[in-house]
Amino acid sequence: MLPGRGVGCLPDNPLGLSWHDSNWIPMLNSNNVLDYFSERSNPFYDRSCNNEAIKMQRLSMDQLSNMIGLEYCLLHVQEPILYVVRKQHRHSPTHSTPIADFYIVAGIVYQAPDLLSIINSHMMSSAYHLETAFEELNSLARFHPSKGYSWENRRPGQPTGPVTAPPPSPVKVPGKRDTEEASSQFQRLRVDMLLVELTRKFPLPLPQALAAVPQNVINNQQTNEVIKKEVKQEIKQEMVQDVIIKQEAQPINSLSPPMRPPPEKKFKPS
Repeated sequence: MLPGRGVGCLPDNPLGLSWHDSNWIPMLNSNNVLDYFSERSNPFYDRSCNNEAIKMQRLSMDQLSNMIGLEYCLLHVQEPILYVVRKQHRHSPTHSTPIADFYIVAGIVYQAPDLLSIINSHMMSSAYHLETAFEELNSLARFHPSKGYSWENRRPGQPTGPVTAPPPSPVKVPGKRDTEEASSQFQRLRVDMLLVELTRKFPLPLPQALAAVPQNVINNQQTNEVIKKEVKQEIKQEMVQDVIIKQEAQPINSLSPPMRPPPEKKFKPS
């Protein structure tokens, strides 16, 4: 049984605190549960409440509704195992503000958690399990230069680390050639990327035959090729023009009927 505590002596988080009195538990019922809760050794009980004033004046508990201030009332009863006591601040006979709830299970008093504490507890539990799952996944990730990333298929609870006993080496049959393992897609793409990157950083040198030719000779050759292309284009244009002129000078076909003038009109003498 916890010793009695004054007002404001509760710990910062009273949700993990409990109290009980073994002498009261066998005879606990709905009529004396508030007297049991108002024991001086109960750390959840505030002795500055209206219940204590009525108890000292030996008045009836029905007078609580006519007073203003802190009070305790019996909220729910499920005999003989469960009792719920509410701590509230009364403003008028019809209006009161709840502060905290306490439930008594088998004679042991606990403080009921508020909504913020419940949400905070669930969020911390979820964050812990997520962090544990990520750590487990990171321990199973493996990387190989030729195969890339992979996952180790290990059962829960199986120890990590290298295997102590190496697997037996395969027996070589004489006269049988070892089959070479084909390269994977990841390995081929990786090699191509490395070759392209190296070629970009270190370009291949020119052949010696081209390197020995002076730059002005190369420029002259390029100029001659351009001139040849222009001459060929001019020759083609002249040939096209000659064909057009010949087609225009060709005589009209004799088989086509000649054009006749319109007939002359003859006037009769009157």
